[in-house]
Amino acid sequence: MRHLLLVAALATLAAPGLVSPAAADEAQIKLKDGPGKEAVETNCAGCHSLDYIPMNSPFLDRGKWDATIKKMIGPLGAPIDAKDVPAILDYLAKNYGSS
Repeated sequence: MRHLLLVAALATLAAPGLVSPAAADEAQIKLKDGPGKEAVETNCAGCHSLDYIPMNSPFLDRGKWDATIKKMIGPLGAPIDAKDVPAILDYLAKNYGSS
């Protein structure tokens, strides 16, 4: 019985048209204005929701944002241009860094 419920739940999630396109609308996520915002939006939103930025901000200071960016580029393979990294780091540390 458990397997049947799991299969039904997965089928429901996978069925086209059942999930509202608005649920994934990144336009609803408003990052703080400032230098580097465009670099963050361009580079980060290509792989994940921008919700992760404010959601993780209480836990990340400049050093942890730096480590996170390096993790995204290195092990996770994010296609972030090296020239954008300083602007991204400065933006995240200034606007979403914990003290």
